[in-house]
Amino acid sequence: MAQKKILFLTGDYAEDYETMVPFQMLQMVGHEVHAVCPDKAAGDKVITAIHDFEGEQTYSEKRGHYFVLNATFADVVAADYDALVIAGGRAPEYLRLNKNVIELVKHFFMADKPVAAICHGIQILTAADLVRGRKLTAYPAVGPEVTIAGGKYVAVNVYEAVVDGKLVTAPAWPAHPQWIAAFLQVLGTKIEL
Repeated sequence: MAQKKILFLTGDYAEDYETMVPFQMLQMVGHEVHAVCPDKAAGDKVITAIHDFEGEQTYSEKRGHYFVLNATFADVVAADYDALVIAGGRAPEYLRLNKNVIELVKHFFMADKPVAAICHGIQILTAADLVRGRKLTAYPAVGPEVTIAGGKYVAVNVYEAVVDGKLVTAPAWPAHPQWIAAFLQVLGTKIEL
């Protein structure tokens, strides 16, 4: 398998599982993953949020773990990366306000590189006007944003993922098995048992 260099976009109050699990799993299979957050450097931390589904009409939120970034956002050259992963949680609602984040994310679409986004991470894609004409999913509360931005929101089970070309999306962390497996397939990663 050819090792890929993957940019991982996260931030304060990104969802804990949606940050930790894909970051570690992509490294585990042999990819080089650089986790970044605007205005932070390698070695800095972000705090995550734990979102859980406990029977209420929406998720509950608790303080999560600290996550140490291993790369510096200001040093990122998008052309050096093969793919992009965008964590969900609350971070995307403020990350999408950053012009540099929007330009960075646009590069991956314009260059037709694999992109995986989960949960509220899709808010960055809608803010960047990158969902128009695409089929994707997100946390259900983000569905109206997808539609308004010209995308086709697909309501799927919380355990499912949606693939549209090189874009892989999922509604929340319970979809990790399908979402990560689909992203690995788009990346061309083969795992043999």
